[in-house]
Amino acid sequence: MLSDARELRRILGRDVTLIMNDRADLALAAGFDGVHVGQDDLEIESVRKVVGSKLIVGASTHNPEQLRLADQTSADYLAIGPVFATATKANPDPVVGIEGVTAARQLTTKPLVAIGGISAANAKAVIEAGADSLALISALLPGVAKSYERFQAVLL
Repeated sequence: MLSDARELRRILGRDVTLIMNDRADLALAAGFDGVHVGQDDLEIESVRKVVGSKLIVGASTHNPEQLRLADQTSADYLAIGPVFATATKANPDPVVGIEGVTAARQLTTKPLVAIGGISAANAKAVIEAGADSLALISALLPGVAKSYERFQAVLL
């Protein structure tokens, strides 16, 4: 896993911000730019103790209470979702919808990342609802280059 992460960093260079999911130790060892944790992962302040101020720390939230609590931490950004139904997780949290993104935006001034079921067809509405950026998984696969072009056409 570490060798794969280091290879990814080498291939992409420093022009791409790489965030490791869940693993602060691997993020540091592979030279990633940050680490993202979920509700069942290491606590945000514990991650911060591992990575210090040199890496970005982000956190997933799924409802207003989780977002309020995460907003009080040293997390650099907060994620909200799933915005739409997603097949990426076996047991996803309840969908928050566009309304959840709008509500989340009103609860924090930190950068807000929307995740879950986002496609080129709904991406613009998610940004308009208050998300600063989008986390994409299945919307990019297969064919990352073509998927990227579709998102560019909608968002740029």
